[in-house]
Amino acid sequence: MKRLIFITLILVSNLISAQNIRIITYNIRYNNPGDGINAWPNRSQQVAALLEFHQADIFGLQEALIGQIQDINKQLPHMKWVGVGRDDGKEAGEFSPLFYNSKKFKALKSGWFWLSQTPEKPGLGWDAACNRICTWLLLEADKKDQQFMVFNTHFDHQGTKARTESAKLILQKIKELNRDNLPVILTGDFNLTPEQEPISVITKELKDSRSISKDAPYGPAGTFNGFKFDSPLKERIDYVFVNNLVEVKQYGVLSDSKDQRYPSDHLPVFVNFELRKEKK
Repeated sequence: MKRLIFITLILVSNLISAQNIRIITYNIRYNNPGDGINAWPNRSQQVAALLEFHQADIFGLQEALIGQIQDINKQLPHMKWVGVGRDDGKEAGEFSPLFYNSKKFKALKSGWFWLSQTPEKPGLGWDAACNRICTWLLLEADKKDQQFMVFNTHFDHQGTKARTESAKLILQKIKELNRDNLPVILTGDFNLTPEQEPISVITKELKDSRSISKDAPYGPAGTFNGFKFDSPLKERIDYVFVNNLVEVKQYGVLSDSKDQRYPSDHLPVFVNFELRKEKK
């Protein structure tokens, strides 16, 4: 009888120690004054409020200009961020930044690389129309034995070869950087629908969080709305991929709106996950 009680206590202890982590990937649409009523000053507060309301522990943004990053950081001061502008490796051009809750996580290492044949410096890759970048972060959770890596990116919108080669490059970089076989999460706007080849390249090594969520996927399938409130929301181009050390509890596409307007021309993708330890 005593032995049974001991086993029960171990199981309860393991259950309590599991930490749910909430991550969001969100293309926030760059600050374009030509967007009129949908220009950034009219939706900055709504974007920050969405991220805060859904209690994102980590979020990866796409199309974020430095001023937009600063706006969000002012509204969410508990969040720290890493990243550089894709055009000069400093502040020029769009970022693919990673934000994390500094009260819950410690950043151990961070970096970035360009999606090109010369990933160590700014430049166009293959047949891409724009410079593209991937930002990465090694985080440690409250419990010192819980470390994991997050990658965030934005694939080119035109280059067919660039998107395929970018997928291969990111997988290669994950292998190079993740020497300790830690849990990995890859977020981003991939400008690709699920049936296209580069997504298949990625899912040979990582899993689409939507397909492995313990709970049924929540919200619409599509993630691009084009600022149209009557959009059918069928075009899915934003993803969260994970390796086999990440257990996806919940997956959702968040269609939050205000006054029949979306905060961005994309919908954010939300994932609630737990970290697994490597089996030895």
